[in-house]
Amino acid sequence: MTAKLIRNAYEAALTMTAVLLCWAVALRLETAAGLHTDVLVLAVALTLTLAGTQRTADTRRRLTALALLPATAAVSIGVGRLIAAHHVVGAAVFTAGMAAPVWIRRYGRAATKAGTLMTLPFIALLVVPGPTLPPKAQSGLVTWGWAALIGVVAVCCVWLVQGLGDRYGPWRPDPDPPQPALSRPSRLHPRPSTRMALQMAAAIAAAFVTGRLLFDDHWPWVVLTAYVVASGNRGRTDVVRKGIERLAGAAAGTLSAAGVTAVGVTGRTSVALMFTVLTIALWLRPLNYAYWAAGMATALSLLLGYFGQDATTLLPTRLAAIAVGAALTVTSAWWLLPVRGRRPTAAGRPTR
Repeated sequence: MTAKLIRNAYEAALTMTAVLLCWAVALRLETAAGLHTDVLVLAVALTLTLAGTQRTADTRRRLTALALLPATAAVSIGVGRLIAAHHVVGAAVFTAGMAAPVWIRRYGRAATKAGTLMTLPFIALLVVPGPTLPPKAQSGLVTWGWAALIGVVAVCCVWLVQGLGDRYGPWRPDPDPPQPALSRPSRLHPRPSTRMALQMAAAIAAAFVTGRLLFDDHWPWVVLTAYVVASGNRGRTDVVRKGIERLAGAAAGTLSAAGVTAVGVTGRTSVALMFTVLTIALWLRPLNYAYWAAGMATALSLLLGYFGQDATTLLPTRLAAIAVGAALTVTSAWWLLPVRGRRPTAAGRPTR
């Protein structure tokens, strides 16, 4: 266990080094070009999520990331503004954009990895406080061109830090598990990848509707939870487990952030604390997903506090939104074309 914790700390340090490097570059761009704080949030969100997908990537996958991430980041900005101006249309486009990468898993590991890259900017969109703002305020946010540039910077920062770590560090990343032999094709119709895509689409669509009706401008919490619980769906029990861990971790994290705010930690100190919390969450994530959920909830609460929102006041709303998002995803996984008796394939996914 001690050796694993040390190794996890090393990997977390690499990831946070890349995050801080990208954040520093984005900060210079913000100052030089007169941009807004959302460009910093986008830089951190993209780098943080990209680092894990690129750790064992070969040259082909890295070039794919360089092509896909900036383009998808630019598209996500347009989707965010579409959600703000025409919520129903934007929500439909967002839902399709999150379900399509799941559907293409049928084409193997390369398609699965590419699909993961395609979803990263859309996840960041739920963190960056853009779609919840009125249309008139959208002009002050990062544009598609700057978003694409931040995508390029994020990819380059991850490449640089991970490359130096592999060359001079004490460990190299563990290789991807070997591809198991293909078993006979699945008898399920539609295929498991199609079923999981439909489950994802149903959960996110329901999260948009329910979030808007019950939580007004806080609907991203419902949608983000629906995605997190549905992603990597390994069956009914797995979805229920992740829903419980997400709720428990978010409750602990939001309470922690409320306590920090109560003692008067604000401004740059809260930003430094946010990066510290993310580092600890990355370190403990391989042990249990609840640690990551708690860390992300704490960091998001600190971020919202930085933007002027009161974490203590919003605690009941946040927990209720997370509970609703988890419940919607569990319902979708259990009752909409459930996947049972899954077997791995060459892509490390269920038989198609």
